[in-house]
Amino acid sequence: MQKTTLALLTTASLLCASATVQASVMLSGFGGDAGYGELAMSRNDDGSSNQLDLPFEINYFGNSYNQFFINNNGNLTFESALGAYTPVPFPVTNQPIIAPYWADVDTSCTGCGEVYVGSPSEGVVAVTWNNVGFYDEDNSKSNTFQAVLIDRSDTGAGNFDVEFRYDKLEWTTGDASDGVNGLGGTPAQAGYDAGDGENYFALPGSFSEEVLNLVSSSNTGEDGVWRFAIREGALPGATPENPLMPVVVEGGWAFEFNVDLNETIFIDPDVAVGYDYIVDQGPNIRTVTLPVGFDDDMFFIWLWDGFDWVQIAEVAAGISYDFGIDGVDRFRVTGIETSNEVDPTDTSAFVTGLSFVDSGNVSLRQIPIVEFVPGPNPQVPEPSTWLMVLIALGLVLHTRKRSPVLAKGLLPA
Repeated sequence: MQKTTLALLTTASLLCASATVQASVMLSGFGGDAGYGELAMSRNDDGSSNQLDLPFEINYFGNSYNQFFINNNGNLTFESALGAYTPVPFPVTNQPIIAPYWADVDTSCTGCGEVYVGSPSEGVVAVTWNNVGFYDEDNSKSNTFQAVLIDRSDTGAGNFDVEFRYDKLEWTTGDASDGVNGLGGTPAQAGYDAGDGENYFALPGSFSEEVLNLVSSSNTGEDGVWRFAIREGALPGATPENPLMPVVVEGGWAFEFNVDLNETIFIDPDVAVGYDYIVDQGPNIRTVTLPVGFDDDMFFIWLWDGFDWVQIAEVAAGISYDFGIDGVDRFRVTGIETSNEVDPTDTSAFVTGLSFVDSGNVSLRQIPIVEFVPGPNPQVPEPSTWLMVLIALGLVLHTRKRSPVLAKGLLPA
């Protein structure tokens, strides 16, 4: 389809400011004129590289690949090259894709920046979109970002990690996607998709001006760096060994996720001596399963009666507690001894299993109950620090699989 330039000025484009990070998060220093390796392709609009060899084989949702394509428009594909310049919401059937920033990149003009591919070290491939402009040959704003594939066959054949690294994001949309001056229209999408119509994941802000905020947000604790582990071909979250890492926000972590009826979601929040679980949107919680390894492995369950918390049960770790057919939209867990000295910033401290009374998207808050521990080196901050933390940002996980999903580090408002 031939592109046409549209000139519709949107309110969003007037209001949205660009986002950048101060210190570069890019991997560099591995050759080439920009330090990012060799040019992946010549200057172009909507073009792709030749089919390139991966130095290791990956298992991506049950399909093995040792070759890939770099597409100018901010993504990697494995079955064929992709020239689409306006992003299509995941899932994209029959097109396995890894997209750090799928939008209408244009490198055809002098000064528009280019796309590079290199290997910072053995078992690592980095693809870099360096100071790239947008269609139509516009470099008045530029973006710099990377997709990094990391061999993790040490954990199993075909296993690998994906990193998205964002150094500078100033534009979201090309002119042919209804953008004006790089904003408005149909903004960029970031994430990955199995190409099977079922398993896909979109980063926060996709298809909105907020996608610019990827440079100042993270699921690793380092602004602009997002990391995902693909294990046994599956999305992060499919097993407790391969958790879905949360969005890291000021003071903690946040999640939104889809659930299927009878599916168990494992969440791993920071902990203290207990927590309140509150569903703000979506189906009620049907069951909870609490982890083993905390003192006597016994916990107390409380329900809110409209005025106060009322203890209703004592439950053993590892045993599913059923709230009944209607479920509950909130409950409290206590019974973690202060002697455990669990660090509230530890994202792998406490794995809790939840199931829900129905399918749907869940917005869930979890409020840590923190008890101050006096002494010369207290391990837990005072209650005022952690008692209420506001969710400011969430990830959206879409899956139709019936296997358990584990989401690490959920921290509530």
